[in-house]
Amino acid sequence: MSSTVWLVTLAALILVLTLDLALALKDRHKETSMRTATLWTVFYLLLAIGFGISLGYWHNVQARREFFAGWLTEYSLSFDNLFVFILILARLKVAKEKTQLVLLFGIVISLILRGIFIAAGSAIINRWSWVFFFFGGFLLYTAIQLFRESSAEEWEEGRLIAFVRSKGASTFALALLAIATTDVLFAFDSIPAIFGLTRDPYIVVTANLFALMGLRQLYFLIGGLMNKLIYLTEGLSLILAFIGFKLVFEACEAQGWHEILGVSIPHIPLTFSLGFIVVTLVVTASLSLFKTRRSHNTGTH
Repeated sequence: MSSTVWLVTLAALILVLTLDLALALKDRHKETSMRTATLWTVFYLLLAIGFGISLGYWHNVQARREFFAGWLTEYSLSFDNLFVFILILARLKVAKEKTQLVLLFGIVISLILRGIFIAAGSAIINRWSWVFFFFGGFLLYTAIQLFRESSAEEWEEGRLIAFVRSKGASTFALALLAIATTDVLFAFDSIPAIFGLTRDPYIVVTANLFALMGLRQLYFLIGGLMNKLIYLTEGLSLILAFIGFKLVFEACEAQGWHEILGVSIPHIPLTFSLGFIVVTLVVTASLSLFKTRRSHNTGTH
């Protein structure tokens, strides 16, 4: 990818993000309406879809597939992360007029952390191919933890938050610290996941930027969905486990291992990966909505 394309893309995306964050700063004492949140969320979704489709024309079809696989995975993880943000802000009882500002700083911190992790990840994988064993193992561990904790409905503050609280920190400061620490954990999940789908730095960066765009507005939309998308975490655990196995298989190939104990190591094409991600998300959402609708109908009769 030429430096011109990099500069134009980053300049355009950073400009959009800057305008969005400037609006958040301007309206930090106002509560975002559902209409405004919906319009901005739809705008960012269409922007990402349009960008992904365009890649197939001015770059190549492989890049388009990699972008959509990466963006869908990162966006799903961001969606799940927002659930945690909602729990944090509710648990700490952050005032509604302060929510905008907390989310603003949270997104900025997330952008900075992901930038650092992407740069570090690219440098590491270019030097040591065996690191994919670690990435794959970490994603498998994360998938298991997600699945085991899927029934958790409360966020519990850790020792660091409790310590800072004991020192008299304000609710606003506690919320910022809580979201910053969770951002670190989210970056640990998201970066190995995207590198399991593409090695192209341009795709890695743009997929992450598009996944973070509109999160502030999405926050005000998904509060009511927390009790509806009940199987989202299970779906994400399946996706992360799938990518984890894919990374382990690719690490074996990089080491020249084509079979283990007489069993051939499969090669998972990107088309299959994209299909698996899409199908998992669709099935997860459908089962969740069916389950919640059925429970609602049962409860009303």
